[in-house]
Amino acid sequence: MSDRHDCNDFRGSRVTRRHLLRVGSLGFLGLNLPGLFRLEEAQAARSAAQPLAAKIKSCILLFYYGGPSHHDTWDMKPNAPKEVRGEFKPIATNVTGLRVSEHLRHSARVMDKLAIIRSMHHGMRNHNAAAVEALCGRTPLKGDQEFLAGDPTDFPCYGSALTYLLPAKRSVPPHIALPHIMRNVVKLAGQTAGFLGSAYDPMQVTRDPNGPNFQIGEMTLPDDLTTGDLEHRRSIQRLLDRQARSWEKAAGTGARDKFYEKAYELLRSPAASRAFDIAQEPCRVRDRYGRNKHGQSMLLARRLVEAGVRFVSVYDGSRNGVDNWDTHGDNFNQLKNVLLPPADQALSALVEDLHARGLLDTTLIVWMGEFGRTPKINSGAGRDHWPDCYSVVLAGGGVRGGSAYGTSDKFGGYPETNGVTPGDLAATLFWRFGLDPATKIHDFNGRPYRLAEGEPIHELFRG
Repeated sequence: MSDRHDCNDFRGSRVTRRHLLRVGSLGFLGLNLPGLFRLEEAQAARSAAQPLAAKIKSCILLFYYGGPSHHDTWDMKPNAPKEVRGEFKPIATNVTGLRVSEHLRHSARVMDKLAIIRSMHHGMRNHNAAAVEALCGRTPLKGDQEFLAGDPTDFPCYGSALTYLLPAKRSVPPHIALPHIMRNVVKLAGQTAGFLGSAYDPMQVTRDPNGPNFQIGEMTLPDDLTTGDLEHRRSIQRLLDRQARSWEKAAGTGARDKFYEKAYELLRSPAASRAFDIAQEPCRVRDRYGRNKHGQSMLLARRLVEAGVRFVSVYDGSRNGVDNWDTHGDNFNQLKNVLLPPADQALSALVEDLHARGLLDTTLIVWMGEFGRTPKINSGAGRDHWPDCYSVVLAGGGVRGGSAYGTSDKFGGYPETNGVTPGDLAATLFWRFGLDPATKIHDFNGRPYRLAEGEPIHELFRG
């Protein structure tokens, strides 16, 4: 019996014909597709410099919403006072002299393929504003607001900027975000294309890849529905939604026809269908990543880049205060028992899997949150927001594995050497794709902005 059938708990249920009639709606099967399906039309009007020769093919951004404590993960301070060093102990890794938290034991075994930036810093102390720093490499124009909501005037996220500047494959989306949209009362800023326009938004997956119906529900047709039936459904869609299309055309977008054509192409695309069919993975591989939402999201990310998707955003934590990394209280129990085990297991699995498949050198992995946590433990056994110094981890994409860049002071409070900003990280990411960070992009009013405000960190990469 094949691995697929051994894993029959993960087989999906059928999609009804009625679902096909909804292929163009925002809620269809948990996907938000309009940005993807308007790419060709919108790309014809893009204004961008010619890219340099590309260095990497893809990037997987792992975002740990809430702000992981750098003191208790990648930048431990065992010689600091107890109220700073905390409860966890450092352990050796497979790189001499480079130590991490005892609760990162899986990652410790692949440290020779990781690089830690221990001097990241910015000035935003609220989650929503800090998310813009992390996901866009920019300080939000509206400042450090707690409930800063995403809107069309925002800076674009990394994947959307890449979609705007680089050509897309027809068979797969260029940018996919999963497995949910992040919220802090309002939708967290930094998850969209912002002022580049919704044509460059990511394809948003809002279903759990660990769920039993994920594959069939997301990408495949019912057993009794042929592509001829689908052609007929397309005609019905156009008829039923004529008023909506007319409204959009009057507004100057002309989006719906392109939307339907691309939806049809995607549903028929063997490459896209195979990439989302996570049930094809052997049970041992699914177990290695972890049978949980985060682990299976990471496995799906590997499948997507293997299929040619350029940028995959994997979000861990969907709502502020609910199973995310905002550990104002009970920091150590939350990290030890809830947060770190799946993140540690999945990161090591992703690195090893990409390496084994020959994809690690062409795929950059970025592990980060929007900020770190305070050096001093508070009265609730937690740590509070701290953007003044925190850690980001890179792997693959030509990274010098087994290295640490920058240092924090003896309490982990501020950068001591080689301070790094989100703008520098953005410049590094774009540079690795062969783009000049000085390339200009323009907002709705024609105002020019550099692609990235910082400078690439060349020292982190092999020559």
